[in-house]
Formats: sequence, C-alpha cells, structure tokens
Amino acid sequence: MKALVIEDVKTMGVKEISDPTIDENGILVNVKANGVCRSDWHVWAGDHPISQPVMGHEFSGVVAEVGKNVKNFKKGDRVIVPFSGSDGTCPHCQKGNTHLCDSFFVPGLAYTGGYAEYVGVPIGDRNVIHLPEEISFTDGAALGCRFMTAFEGIIGKIKVQPGEWVAVYGCGGVGLSAINIATAVGANVIAVDINENNLNLAKRMGAVYTINSRETAPVEAIKELTKGGADVSIDALGIAETCVNAINSLRKKGRHLQIGVTTKQEAGFISLPIDHMVVNEIKFETTLGMPAHRFNHMLPLVANGRLNPGKMVTREISLSEVNRIFEDMSNFATTGTFVVTEFA
Repeated sequence: MKALVIEDVKTMGVKEISDPTIDENGILVNVKANGVCRSDWHVWAGDHPISQPVMGHEFSGVVAEVGKNVKNFKKGDRVIVPFSGSDGTCPHCQKGNTHLCDSFFVPGLAYTGGYAEYVGVPIGDRNVIHLPEEISFTDGAALGCRFMTAFEGIIGKIKVQPGEWVAVYGCGGVGLSAINIATAVGANVIAVDINENNLNLAKRMGAVYTINSRETAPVEAIKELTKGGADVSIDALGIAETCVNAINSLRKKGRHLQIGVTTKQEAGFISLPIDHMVVNEIKFETTLGMPAHRFNHMLPLVANGRLNPGKMVTREISLSEVNRIFEDMSNFATTGTFVVTEFA
C-alpha cells in the first residue's frame, strides 16, 4: 500500500509498504480520509518521539476485513476510528474513561496510522465506531482528535452554558472546533489569533467577536467586551503567552480549559499566575480525547447539522502535500484544517 513514512525529524515521504495485518479481534479499514493534525506536527517537528513509521490518528473509511471474533462490524461498513483507543482491561477503562486507557492504543503511535491506504485496528469492536450515512468521510476525519477533544472538554468537563462568554485563544483545528461547539450550546464566543484568515474562519464557525492579538491586547479587549471577563477561557495552542493570557481573560470564578500541548520552547512547562487564580477562584481543567461511548452524544449533532466540522476544512489534499502543510504550521501560516483524501 501507499503510505506517508516518517524517518526522522522533518524527514518523510510517500512510499510503498506492506499492508497491515489483523488478528481475530482486529478490523482492517480502507482509509478514505485522514485529518492533518497539529499533534502529528509535534512528532514531525521533534517535540515528541517517533513511535510508528506511519502517523495519522484522524481517519474514517470502509471496513475491508474483520477478524473472526468481531461481532459489531462487517465488510463494507462506513466507520470512524477514535484516536483514543482502549483495551478494556485497565482501571480507567473499567470506570468508563476509555480515552485514558493505560494501553494508549492511539493510531500512529501504538500501531500504523491513517496516512496510509489501510489501517489494522486492534480490538475492533472497542476501537471502531459506525459512521452515519449523513456524515461524509471528510467530515468524519475532521471530527478527529481536535473536535472530539473539544467536545468532551466543553460539554463534558467545563460544561459551557447558554449565554456564557467563551474566549478561545488559537484558531487552528481544535480552536475552530471549540468555537463551533460552544456556539452550538448558545455561548458567545470571542476568538483570538494572529492570523486574519483564521479569524475570518472563526466567524464562519460562530465567533461573535474576533481579536488579532498582534494588533490588539487581547486580555484588556476581552474584559471590556464582556464587562469584567469571560466565563470560560480555552487555550487551543499550548504556548505560554496564550495559556497565561487566556487565564487572565477570565472573570472571578472563571473556568479555564487547556487543550493545547506545549512545543519544544515550553518543553511541557508553563508558569501559571497561581496567586491570581487562587484569589479569584479560577478553575483549571484539561482534556484529551473522549471516551468511545460518548460518540453517541456527538455524532447525531453532526448528522443533523447542529455541529459542522466540515466548515473548517480548507482543502482536501494528497499524501505528498502533508509535508508542506507541516512546514506552514511551523510558521502559523495555515488556515483551517486539511484532510488527506488522495492516497495514490
């Protein structure tokens, strides 16, 4: 099969490799669409180690083959593969938090990922989900880690309410997802970015105000717009500036959601304004992925048009174009998200 193979930091290319195999519990998926995610960029850029020669964890496709023990799927089924897979044996799985499984069955990390024509998904009945006919393969891939992570954080953890003010720092894929989801709940979203094209797309996803932080001090602007501060802030980028600014944009008893992970510059650590957070009773929450069973709450909202992941897809691309997208990500020059749909 054709696959995009990463060999070293910022070194990858399209090659012919062996098709993946499955055991009696696995499902072989013919990939139809795979999202280009900033998490993959972190591996390409050297922020995270290379675990598999083929990355990619935001994919949808068609079942090509099932193991003899698979009960819930058959050849020809349309499917999506949640990036936070599980084995069902650890304490987290047994409590329903399958996205925190100790096995960490993430495509592209634990096994060959979606920048390829086929993926062999282990324990398929747990780690594959039916994709409704109303949702295209491209939209299914756009749900990826960014949309499901934002959904779980906004709906399941921070619990954004109608009428609340939500400040989103960073209008890449996960930021745009957060904007769309918070807007669907009935919140008033303020989007912050340095890229005017991203801010225009943020408006399409539902933002009521946008702030270019290269031109306007965002904390002061948000406090003025909201008459005291946002109820919820989201750092969707993971750099010190956006994280701290997001927290400082909150009113008393505000809630901060951290989605973005750090780059080499922060190396996993960001200094937080702890005294300010204590005095103002600021809540700090994090989110990564979503339990598989929660897809039943999200997919109907996509199928009926209340959520629109496809609106943030800038372009469908081929495998050979991914490297250029990563280069643009390094310069914060991308707008929206990109989905691989051409694997030849």
